[in-house]
Amino acid sequence: MSVSPHYPGLFRLFMADLRAKARWLYEKDRGLVLLKTLLTDGTFAMFWYRCMQWSGRYHLAPLEMLFNKINTVFCNCIIGRGAQFGPGLVLIHATGIVINGTVQGGNNIHLEHQVTIGAERRQAPVLGSDIFVGAGAKLLGSIHIGDGARIGANAVVVKDVPPHTTVVGIPAQVIRTRDGSSSWNASL
Repeated sequence: MSVSPHYPGLFRLFMADLRAKARWLYEKDRGLVLLKTLLTDGTFAMFWYRCMQWSGRYHLAPLEMLFNKINTVFCNCIIGRGAQFGPGLVLIHATGIVINGTVQGGNNIHLEHQVTIGAERRQAPVLGSDIFVGAGAKLLGSIHIGDGARIGANAVVVKDVPPHTTVVGIPAQVIRTRDGSSSWNASL
């Protein structure tokens, strides 16, 4: 069993996710705010995803499948086995999220409900870091979403999104480009 020594463990990853969600919801990430965040919608889906990801890293396929099914049945959130996200994955509302098992994502990715990140012809999106995806958005096929990008609600993204760009619509079109120094979690 070979696992990268630099890969954060289950607890550390989940705590990074929990703290990121607390900052998103309450602008704090300490004390009772973490408990409050733990009990919000979507947090259990984040936990089951991290358990599934951890099981996959250690080649514990039965546990990986179990955690995947728990997430699907109890949280209404389908994240394919093999999907990889760095620390700071935030499922703001987990209901209806569908993510293909070959999706790769960076750090600090925030997803609203009903988001689909899916493959087309076995090619899945690759997401950078510091990304927000609005409710109902669809990211499909062999595309790259640049760091700091924002995807508007119900957008259908079938082409690459440059870094620090906001896209909306069907198909998604650029409506705004920011320099990399602006706060990434400001409103669309």
